[in-house]
Amino acid sequence: MPLRNRVTPFGEIVAIPERGTLMGNRGILHSAQRNIVRDWQVRRWIACRLEFRGRRRAVLQPDRYTELFFLDEAAALADGHRPCAECRFADYRRFQSTWRTVHSDQPASADAMDRVLQSERRTGPFAKRTFLASLDSLPDGTYIEVDQRAWLVLDDALLAWSGDRYVERLRRPRSPRVTVLTPPSIVEVLRAGYKPGLHDTAYFTFA
Repeated sequence: MPLRNRVTPFGEIVAIPERGTLMGNRGILHSAQRNIVRDWQVRRWIACRLEFRGRRRAVLQPDRYTELFFLDEAAALADGHRPCAECRFADYRRFQSTWRTVHSDQPASADAMDRVLQSERRTGPFAKRTFLASLDSLPDGTYIEVDQRAWLVLDDALLAWSGDRYVERLRRPRSPRVTVLTPPSIVEVLRAGYKPGLHDTAYFTFA
């Protein structure tokens, strides 16, 4: 049976077989019985490489942080995870530099970014905070909700999320307002030029 440690762009922690391309950490979320008992423990939500310097972990061990998995970086950003400053140092510095451009009047340390992101992630336990915006205004890499499904904005298209790939492509419609799943500060970072890593299937042509 798959473990409940995969995260959707809606912020749901689900049990599905697919692992994705990035691992996330936001503290110890599971019990000794490997059940998810909380949504987050620490303010520092990061997205990590699956492999780094040959390190190995047994998943969901007692009193160790909960390993979460995301389809790709855009999906991790949609839930408010930023790049890890250790295993993804170059991505972290790129994200931090773009953040500094957007928030020129604020500090851009990891703690400062995490404080802002924490206020944008949730309205309560397991309750994702969203906002409304014009679809035409949203940059590539943003996730939105359409008909209760999560869609990635990319070029002139919307791509439907699934646990292991993008499964459908639609031409980006003209819509005055949509529900945005990616936190607003991260949307601004994407608009300013940060390019998140995307699953390979984002570039497939769907029939």
